[in-house]
Amino acid sequence: MSQGVTGAFAINGTNISLPPTNGKWEDKDFVGEDGNGHPIYPAVSGFIMNWGLMSTSEFKQINDFYISNSVTGTVIADLPKWGDTDYTFYSYTGTILHRPNVGKYFNTYVTDVEWKISNIRVS
Repeated sequence: MSQGVTGAFAINGTNISLPPTNGKWEDKDFVGEDGNGHPIYPAVSGFIMNWGLMSTSEFKQINDFYISNSVTGTVIADLPKWGDTDYTFYSYTGTILHRPNVGKYFNTYVTDVEWKISNIRVS
């Protein structure tokens, strides 16, 4: 993990044209306890971004990110740093893009867009 250069949501150094309305780190599922009773969690997590309303051209950008990287594997995602005191963006390497989900079409827009990025190593 290294500090991002864009200071914004980005994939492989390209800013996402419309920043998400909101985003959140996924909760890690508890998988058990070690021999000393300490909780064990998965090594990786996910980040979910949501947009209430997005133009079809803005949606095409994130869908193109997914399509162009779904075969090759991983990307560098600039996201807010997990657990930081400031709203600082960091470049997480080796992340995986999921297919974006959309709600209904509204005029020339799509609603309720959700996009997950996984395989992010955070504490």
